[in-house]
Amino acid sequence: MDTVLYLIGKLLIRCAQTLPLRAVARLGRCAGVVAYWADRRHRRVAIENLLRAFPDRWTRDDADACAREHFRRLGESYCCALKTAAMPWSELAGHVEFVGVDQIHAWRQAHPTGSMIASIGHFGNFELYGRFNELARGFQCASTYRGLRQPGLNRLMVSLRERSGSKLFERRSEAGALRNAMSSGGLLLGLFADQHAGDRGLPLPFLGRVCSTSPAPALFALRYDAPLFVCVCYRVALASWRIEVNPFIATHVDGAPRPIADIMSDVNRQYEDAIRRDPANWFWVHNRWKPGKHRRVQPAPTDEAESDPAEEPSPLPGRASGLNRG
Repeated sequence: MDTVLYLIGKLLIRCAQTLPLRAVARLGRCAGVVAYWADRRHRRVAIENLLRAFPDRWTRDDADACAREHFRRLGESYCCALKTAAMPWSELAGHVEFVGVDQIHAWRQAHPTGSMIASIGHFGNFELYGRFNELARGFQCASTYRGLRQPGLNRLMVSLRERSGSKLFERRSEAGALRNAMSSGGLLLGLFADQHAGDRGLPLPFLGRVCSTSPAPALFALRYDAPLFVCVCYRVALASWRIEVNPFIATHVDGAPRPIADIMSDVNRQYEDAIRRDPANWFWVHNRWKPGKHRRVQPAPTDEAESDPAEEPSPLPGRASGLNRG
């Protein structure tokens, strides 16, 4: 079965890469329509999430319309990711705009050996975060991922995502290598923090309801004295995206580290702003507000005995998550 999945995946990637990007985007949107009607479970999750996120503004018809557009965008994003992974920057640059990168360059000039943390989310074509390598010169872009159960398919997806030049660290087996890379400096590490984080997540409000939130971006930023910012990918037209870098989030006040929960609450608020700006652009098919236990809210880590951020749970098992190819 692993070989069959590998061959199917390779065939789909090759087919997508032979077509023009806008044609791939249109096919992806058509696939999204099919998925909307065929995948009843995720359709219901998306509609219920939308109604609970905007209880005073939206009717069920509003939520249904947004969910349909959301599925179309998911199809567009996933199919385009197969194409854009192989596109040289000279061709892709006309489809992607980066905004706010100047602050990264300015910080890099002042801290030539430092590392940075980007808290990213499942907005738009989030696989494009890996293209930071084209603009953030001097940094090694990287992220973590949790390997797929099928070895062949996992190799295929990792190789596809690493074509951007970004480095991937497998969360369960390469935590030590990630720590060494962060300590060496010069890393721009992207971490998804907009999905359910399991029992080890912090209980923080998000769109009006408490949910499990990964503390990993704040933990990394504090442990390695790295600046932290939120980055969002917006869809602006068919097969066109804008990736915006938000201002740095304060990790210290008067020289003292801020509580991790406070830092991640700031991250959540910026995610919320991005969602309200374009609701169909976010990942509504994920059950962000699963019930369950949460970790105890703790102050900032002060030494290596505290929880290891490299071991934080993946928001979407089986996917690379960050400034890599996904």
